[in-house]
Amino acid sequence: MAGEALGWLGVPLAILGGTLRGSAPFLFVSLGECLTEKSGKINLGLEGTLLMGAMSAYATSYITNMPWLGVLVAGCAGMLLGVIHGWLSQQKRVNDVAVGIAMIIFGSGIAFFLGKPFIQPPAPQLPSIDLGAWSGIPAVESALKISPLFLIGVAIAPIMQWFFKSTRWGLFIRAVGDSPDAALAMGVSIFKVRMLSIVAGSFLAGIGGAYLSLYYPGSWTERISSGQGLMAVALVIFAKWNPMQCLYASMLFGGAQAIGPALQAIGVDSFYYLFNASPYILTLLIMIITCSPTKTLTGAPGALGKE
Repeated sequence: MAGEALGWLGVPLAILGGTLRGSAPFLFVSLGECLTEKSGKINLGLEGTLLMGAMSAYATSYITNMPWLGVLVAGCAGMLLGVIHGWLSQQKRVNDVAVGIAMIIFGSGIAFFLGKPFIQPPAPQLPSIDLGAWSGIPAVESALKISPLFLIGVAIAPIMQWFFKSTRWGLFIRAVGDSPDAALAMGVSIFKVRMLSIVAGSFLAGIGGAYLSLYYPGSWTERISSGQGLMAVALVIFAKWNPMQCLYASMLFGGAQAIGPALQAIGVDSFYYLFNASPYILTLLIMIITCSPTKTLTGAPGALGKE
């Protein structure tokens, strides 16, 4: 790692490299959750979707030797779970949180059951782009390797922001999320808009899982998600339901995740587990701050959590 080769001077470089590699799952899942919540629904089940995406991508890559096909299959697996969640969450007298918890259990259970044969054998990984090839320094080259999938996620953030502000379907999603009655008066199908938003958001979350198993850390295990699907809910609140701010918040979470390994690389083992817990501490702080009854959540869709 960069930190090990350059000493303390390499710690910022190692954190930068960890940020570029570790923020992509947060980015895809948070953008998916942002899209879902803009329609007025909460999908806590994205943790299960993330695991299902990771497993299906790894299994597909192992069987076909085509990692990009694995990414596509992961997105489709996410869409399938999204259809189930979208239908269940829109039934009468059904609670979003309860459905989300059920989908976490269902998605992770299916992933663990189907993924047992793929825990040990190595699968072909996604390629990387060497942004540090110009330096000639191995530590820099290692830190600045990124996946094209990360760049795709970065590109989706401004496209999604433009979509919400400048397209007819973006208007429909915001209308349904802010005032379902007004959207209904416009002739918009609330069920259809929310279903499509949940399915599209789950597709992105599935791709986030593919990134985990096919690039970083690049393996399939039952603990690969480390709660990132649930952290995405706090991340979206922190980003005020803004896709571009989801990008910045994802980088922050990815950087927090990289602190522990960067310090361990130069021999700093004290408080290692505390530094590794940085994303979870950050999530807890965000929830404490945003749950204050004296503050209004700027940007929150008006119907979110009310149905």
